Amino acid sequence: MEDFIHDQFTHVPERISGLVDLAYNLWWSWNPEAQVLFKQVNREAWKESIHNPVRMLREIPIAFLKEAAENPAYLRRYDVIMRRFTKYMNATGTWFSAEYPNHRSLTIAYFSAEYGLHHSLPIYAGGLGFLAGDHLKEASDLGLPMVAVGFMYSQGYLRQVINHEGWQLDINEPLDPDAAPVTRVLDSAGEHLVVQVPHIDPPIYVAVWKVQVGRVPLYLLDTNIDCNEPQNRGISSRLYTGDLEQRLRQEIVLGIGGRKVLHVLGADYSAVHLNEGHPAFALLERIRERVVERGMEFDEALEQVRATSVFTTHTPVPAGHDIFPYDLIDRYFKAYYPALGIDRDEFLQLGVHPQNPEAGFNMTAFALRASGHHNAVSRVHGTVTRQMWRCLWPGTPETMVPIDHVTNGIHLPTWLNHRMKDLYDRHIGPTCPNWVSEHDDPSIWELIDEIPDAELWYVHTWLKAKLFNRIREQERIKWAAQRPGRVLDPATGGAYLNPDALTIGFARRFSTYKRAHLIFEDPERLKRILNNRWYPVQIIFAGKAHPADNEGKQLLQRIYRYTQQPEFGGRIAFVEDYGEKVAQYLVHGVDVWLNNPLPPMEASGTSGMKAALNGVLNLSILDGWWVEGYNGRNGWAFGSETAARNGRDPIDAAAIYNLLEKEVVPLYYDRSVGNIPHGWVKMMKESIKSNAPRFSARRMVKEYVAKYYPLLLRAADAEYARIMAVSKPPAPAWEPRVPGEAEEGSE
Repeated sequence: MEDFIHDQFTHVPERISGLVDLAYNLWWSWNPEAQVLFKQVNREAWKESIHNPVRMLREIPIAFLKEAAENPAYLRRYDVIMRRFTKYMNATGTWFSAEYPNHRSLTIAYFSAEYGLHHSLPIYAGGLGFLAGDHLKEASDLGLPMVAVGFMYSQGYLRQVINHEGWQLDINEPLDPDAAPVTRVLDSAGEHLVVQVPHIDPPIYVAVWKVQVGRVPLYLLDTNIDCNEPQNRGISSRLYTGDLEQRLRQEIVLGIGGRKVLHVLGADYSAVHLNEGHPAFALLERIRERVVERGMEFDEALEQVRATSVFTTHTPVPAGHDIFPYDLIDRYFKAYYPALGIDRDEFLQLGVHPQNPEAGFNMTAFALRASGHHNAVSRVHGTVTRQMWRCLWPGTPETMVPIDHVTNGIHLPTWLNHRMKDLYDRHIGPTCPNWVSEHDDPSIWELIDEIPDAELWYVHTWLKAKLFNRIREQERIKWAAQRPGRVLDPATGGAYLNPDALTIGFARRFSTYKRAHLIFEDPERLKRILNNRWYPVQIIFAGKAHPADNEGKQLLQRIYRYTQQPEFGGRIAFVEDYGEKVAQYLVHGVDVWLNNPLPPMEASGTSGMKAALNGVLNLSILDGWWVEGYNGRNGWAFGSETAARNGRDPIDAAAIYNLLEKEVVPLYYDRSVGNIPHGWVKMMKESIKSNAPRFSARRMVKEYVAKYYPLLLRAADAEYARIMAVSKPPAPAWEPRVPGEAEEGSE
């Protein structure tokens, strides 16, 4: 940890000064034992900081820190955890080093527009960001050499408030970097490092921040600095702006600026992994460097970049792909065309969609052309993506279109509740002490069957009670803070929900294709299901609409108004401000996770994986990951693939009602004398053991390594050999450089 960080925390006693280092490495966020270190200093301070150790250490009275530094019991725990942290950071015997012991380390540069790491760093909007965050965490755990690039959004995404009419209000809460686990990157003069985005006019500059994600450094770009012109300062202010020109500037900064920042830092890498098309201009900058600084022809440079680039696409919705008008591209790239050694038409052809050439510069089409390795994020999504983009490979049979799939996975240590982990430790641990580090092995999870039904059910009901306590506490806080003249209805937020009733969770981004309204297709039938006197059912909704998505906001309002209707018996609730923290409570505490998007528009989906890991059963349409996850015994599935997209809502809604009435509700309420639903628990166990290993980020990252790493390594070695043959090479990519000493254009 840099000395200047510790200089800001001189009030922390020397004996426990390691808390500062720990607070600035998100390793603590997926290690509950590390979180306990902060909680045990003072529980109220930990709670008031919203589990943000940086904020807590800045605000806590020094007396509590001194007391902890003099407490022998606390110090024993502190020393053990700090030894674990140090060992983790300095480990050499990682999975990756064991798998590739005789090769130079090929560092991957991972680019993404968002990262869902922890709610103390709100630089994410939803599933794409959580996937990126989980990818970085798992890369760290496996020892995969990686460096990442993203944005420092000064306004985060948005904080959601629902007014009394059910309309989403988008509240901007500026991110306070001094109270977040992020540090300034300094230049040689000790000032905040600022880098100019090359070949863009008017000039755009970025300040650089760093987040340490275990062993993986994540560099965040910030344009809100004085040296930028006013219109450019807001480029990094908000995630996924609706302004098309501002969106283009964002993607220029992320891709071209991000590549330049890594060069200035001397952060060597030999391959690129793009998480969606937003950062695809990073490939463009890699091409330009080879043309300008190595004297290559454009085609040769393009082939080198292709050979060392992986592109992951998540978007099966045509409208979800960024397309920029050609005149807008001209405005920002007119100085870039000659730097690539090609003319304007050749450049624009890189982003042309063959079936709609007049639409503009398509970022996904460009990313597919400029990268050599492509993947979708589930088996079904792979089929959909090959159908969407086969036009880029004319004459190639659809099954041979070079777009593979790597199904998404979740980071187990992040999403497994600590109570559930303790249960697994007790029953898996004696047979397999290293089960957490080997959790992608399906055979380990067969031991789930040895957990007594009563123990598993007890933990589940404890987590369910925790969810309801959290909902009621949030309602109390809202009530206490309400404005004069406004009367809040406690039922809308869930204050009247019954912890003993079968509880369904529906939480995701409020886009129309997610069909949050589907279960209300037949309101009268739904009322009968919810208000059954002996077998009641209740539903908790959560999610945000994009600030510019009025259709999504209208859908959310429609759901919210159902919560206000007494005839639903107070059995429908909407939880405000869905984010990582709310998601944790929901995927741990509901009984059933409902997912019913319009097929085939669910690329993968990861929330259901998180629920399954914690024993929550999925009731999902057969789309995305659930096509691979469902086995007939671990949850429920519906949705005919042959049903027409238009007019299928009544068919799918009826399928949900039938499953609830005939299977889900009866199974849940079929109790033994001890009030244990043994049939339900049997299905919980099947869900855990069939889904936990297959849909883990550990399996996912290992699969990326197995499919692409040897190819990337071979291409990088060939490129390095060519450089050595013609000139004095730059320092090898596997030896770190001192920042500022990197040769121009080297990778």
